[in-house]
Amino acid sequence: MGKFFLSLWGNLKLGLLNNILSMVFSLSLQLSILKMSAPQESHRPYLRFGNPFKMMSPKGSYLSSKLLALLNSFEETLAGRLKSLKPADKEDILKLSWMKQAISTLCAIHTDVKTLITDLGLPVSDWDEKWIGVYLDNSLKMLDMCVAYSSEISRLSQGHLYLQCGLHNLDGSSAQFMKARSSLDGWKQHINSKNQRLENCFAILDSLTESLNLPKIKNSAKGKVLMHAMFGVRVATVFICSIFAVAFSGSAEKLKDLQIHETCLWTEAFVDLRDFISGEIRSIYSGGRFTVLKELEAVDVGVKKLYPVTQDGIDPTDSEQLELLTLDLTKKAESFSEGLDLLAKETDRFFQILLTGRDALLCNLRVGSTVKPVQPNNNVHEQMVK
Repeated sequence: MGKFFLSLWGNLKLGLLNNILSMVFSLSLQLSILKMSAPQESHRPYLRFGNPFKMMSPKGSYLSSKLLALLNSFEETLAGRLKSLKPADKEDILKLSWMKQAISTLCAIHTDVKTLITDLGLPVSDWDEKWIGVYLDNSLKMLDMCVAYSSEISRLSQGHLYLQCGLHNLDGSSAQFMKARSSLDGWKQHINSKNQRLENCFAILDSLTESLNLPKIKNSAKGKVLMHAMFGVRVATVFICSIFAVAFSGSAEKLKDLQIHETCLWTEAFVDLRDFISGEIRSIYSGGRFTVLKELEAVDVGVKKLYPVTQDGIDPTDSEQLELLTLDLTKKAESFSEGLDLLAKETDRFFQILLTGRDALLCNLRVGSTVKPVQPNNNVHEQMVK
């Protein structure tokens, strides 16, 4: 039995653990190579945002019917995507399937704005220099958050190893309760540990929120359309990423509500989604639950039911109870692990979309623009390498 256990543990480590850690290393490596951020400034709190047209359009600016149609089409699509994220049942909020859908929605939104740029026929040479600097800095921050979320997903996935070993020790007629209890203790300790990268996400989100007040683009109707569209993209991105950060952190303390005026076609859908999701998160945490992640909570409940058995053992005549408890936890653990795997893949897809968009802009700058890319921040690069 000892050889079998060691073999199982070795295979799990060589398989699952190496795969999930290699994904985080790959993302970190790509990001460290492309580090190009502006000098860091002190982070300021979330702000209230006004009419983006007032911020970016001088009085009397004119949009042709074609440009207005492009903008309206983009905003209507954005509104539809936001509406699709509001589940019919509040119990579906922050299931891993919902989180995967949220990341998929971000992928679609960022792809939509790329399509809009193509439809506008707006070459990089016509882009405002200050806005390019903001875009490069913001895209880098979003890549940083993707790496942080991937590392947290991998950390949670590693906890599955403890559960598998604990369940293995309870399988069969010769249950090893002491070893099973040790594995479950390891799972509890691992899940309750902190991920420092998540703490950095809140500072990044503050910075991204501040940058929603994008600089003006003068004398370019196409630029104004793009600016208005990017305002919506950034609001959606910051909101969804902030929900992820709060969900992974295990506390609603840093949950912020983005406040915007009702000036866009997607505003009503956004406000409705924001209030629904934020309200449920606050309700969950105020009730004393340690996580808003539904599958993780289910696993935790299963562990708590099984743990007393590992302490006190079980009457041989009541082996059916042990079988039911182990089967229940096995199903919940597998569901959690599979959900994390799908979420990790979708997070990586979002990372790649951000990366290719950034690469395309930098390529165009090198080919035909006189705008100088933002210089790398060596301090940030060193942190990523470490």
